[in-house]
Amino acid sequence: MKELKIGVIGVGGRGNLAKSAHLPEQGCKLVAGADVSENALKKFREFAGDDVFLTRDYKKLLKIKEIDAVFVTSPDFLHEEHAMAALQAGKAVYLEKPMAITIEGCDKLLKTAHKTGSKLYLGHNMRHFPVVLKMKEIIDSGLIGEVKAGWCRHFVNYGGDAYFRDWHSEQKNTTGLLLQKGAHDIDVMHWLMGGYTKSVVGMGMLSVYDKCERRSSDEPGCAKWDAAQYPPLEQKGLSPIIDVEDHNMIMMQLDNGTQASYTQCHYTPDAERNYTFIGTRGRVENVGDYGHCEVHVWTKRGPRETPDIIYKLKPLEGSHGGSDPAIVTTFLDFVRYGIKTNTSPIAARNAVAVGVLGHKSMRTGCNLQKIPDIPKDLIKYFENGQKKK
Repeated sequence: MKELKIGVIGVGGRGNLAKSAHLPEQGCKLVAGADVSENALKKFREFAGDDVFLTRDYKKLLKIKEIDAVFVTSPDFLHEEHAMAALQAGKAVYLEKPMAITIEGCDKLLKTAHKTGSKLYLGHNMRHFPVVLKMKEIIDSGLIGEVKAGWCRHFVNYGGDAYFRDWHSEQKNTTGLLLQKGAHDIDVMHWLMGGYTKSVVGMGMLSVYDKCERRSSDEPGCAKWDAAQYPPLEQKGLSPIIDVEDHNMIMMQLDNGTQASYTQCHYTPDAERNYTFIGTRGRVENVGDYGHCEVHVWTKRGPRETPDIIYKLKPLEGSHGGSDPAIVTTFLDFVRYGIKTNTSPIAARNAVAVGVLGHKSMRTGCNLQKIPDIPKDLIKYFENGQKKK
């Protein structure tokens, strides 16, 4: 098999996960990078080698015919533009979540991938978290019966570091943090509960970070994580414009009759995603979301502190609890061999739709919002592994 040549649009930040795709000895090589940051490009060259092509204009990267696949790991508001151009250029695309920041943007990408035949892969790496895979295994085994309800509490103690000091703090760049951050959790809940949300109601507020000291508009933002940046009201240097909520809550009615809730807060002292899935014969819950974590199962009546089964999971090597190397490997196998993936462009679009309409609900009187359908021919195409026949 010929060498798979790979480009990266947005080599800094989240673009670092593409390093796991640089495997020259296995026939996969990073050959080009695009970014507006000279420092990011410099670091990319230090990793990929002096012969790597670098540019500040992603369109120049896409004109290189030899490039087979592209990682799109640019900021959220550029996902649609960059992925659309890459698909139209005939490249296989690894697109970091969220798929786009609007439903319309997601649907355009689905239609473009279908029309061009270019492969589209979504970077929902939580589908590779060991704790999520263990909970899915338990649910699929029937141990807790038929799942009827799902809850997720998302504690984000680094919210004031990562999301309220740079571009994340504005709706025009993210739609909101329920979408930007919650797309992961909504997708996980859809996957483990076996359905997609058909209607959503949301409630949320900007309740804390609007009271913090801001930086000037001509001062660059710094989203560096620092444990000393707590408590929230004592923080300085936040974005001059903050119009996204710092806590979000939604309730979801799924198309298979199940119901779910998701709550997210960006000023907690601790950090964890805590999922609970309740079935007709028991309940499963995680304690910790990666690294040293546990999955607890209750199948008999009794106190919360005495689960009937405890699974202890060990840390894996690699960023995000080992999920980043795993999801990159799956992308490479999908591109090279057509191997089936557990991520889905349809699922990614539906997660974005819930985030978008959840925000619309909370900003317009907490009204019920219905998720628009996806054309059946697109669903069939992506469920068939992106094969025309």
